[in-house]
Order: sequence, then C-alpha cells, then structure tokens
Amino acid sequence: MPPARPLRQILTLPTMLTLARVGAVPAVVGAWFSAAPWAGAACTALFVGASLTDYLDGYLARKMNASSAFGAFLDPVADKLMVATVMILLSTRPLPLGLLAGNTWLMPLITCVVIGREITMSALREWAASLGPEAHSAVAVSWVGKWKTATQMASLTLLLLAHQGAAGGVPAGALAAAGAVGVPLLGVAAVLTVWSLALYFKGLWRFF
Repeated sequence: MPPARPLRQILTLPTMLTLARVGAVPAVVGAWFSAAPWAGAACTALFVGASLTDYLDGYLARKMNASSAFGAFLDPVADKLMVATVMILLSTRPLPLGLLAGNTWLMPLITCVVIGREITMSALREWAASLGPEAHSAVAVSWVGKWKTATQMASLTLLLLAHQGAAGGVPAGALAAAGAVGVPLLGVAAVLTVWSLALYFKGLWRFF
C-alpha cells in the first residue's frame, strides 16, 4: 500500500477550484428557488463561473504540473453534479421563451437521457477498467464527448438566462434570443450525448 500523500499535494489550486465547483451546486439550487430579485442572475452567474473553472482547473493543472489522482477523479464528478443539478432545476418549470414556450415535457425527457447516459458511462468505465488497459482506452474521452459537454454548458447557460427574466436586468430581446437558441442547442447536446454513448459501446463491443 503506497504511503499517503501530504495534504498540500492533494489540495492543489486546480483541485480547490474543482472543490469550489462542487460547493457551488447547493448555492445554485438556493438561488433557483429564492424569491429575491437578484436570484435568477445569481443562479446564471454561478453556473457560468463553474463552467469557466472547469476549463481553468485543467489548464492550471497542466501549466503548474499540479495534477493529482484526487483531482482527476473529482473533476468529472463536479461537472456531472453541476449539469445534472441545473437540468433537474430547469425541469421544474415550463420553458419560458421560444417556439416551445410553455412546454413541460422536453426538459425532463432530455434530462433523463443525459443522466441515464452518465450512469451508463460510469458503469461502462468501471467494467472496462476491470478488463485491462486495452478496454479502458476504448472509453477514453472522445471529441464527441468534449463537444457534448461544450454544447450542454452553452445551452444550459442560455436557458438559465431565459428563465431569470426581466428581474435580472437583461433586455427582453436578449432573453428571447437566449430562449430561441438555448432549446435547439440543448437538442444538439442530447444528440451528441446519445452519439457519444453509441461510440463507446462500439469501441467496447468486441469485449462483450
């Protein structure tokens, strides 16, 4: 059994940014359900900040040579927690703007697809790791997975912006544009979500 690493080697700056992203999850939930006039803007700002730290912590880990096993484990967990939380929150209210304004089933459907994909991928990666390096490499993050994450973050930001309404001080035209673009972009993210899962299954098919 390897000796325990000093805490300062585990809690590096990139890892602390990732932990902050996890800590932002309950703050996003609180802002979403708050009746304060600034709450909608705060909810959107927290999600945007978390999305930016997702890029920043990886960049700093490479730049500072401060990667750690704990950070590598925590980073995707933080991403999935934040995305799943925001999608569940958006599912509690009808779509506010765009051609599908008032729709109540689309967000829950896409949320089930995304969360179901993440649960399946977690099981696939655990199983692939037990088969050895060749199988494990077949479930490494692909370019489709990266585009899936990017479109998810962009679409959810736009939908949060559309939901925050005029109370956040955003012009009505910008809110309408956010709703009009956010919904189809989320549809693209859902397609990429299913596509990336299919590619991972294809890579692992010979091991079944």
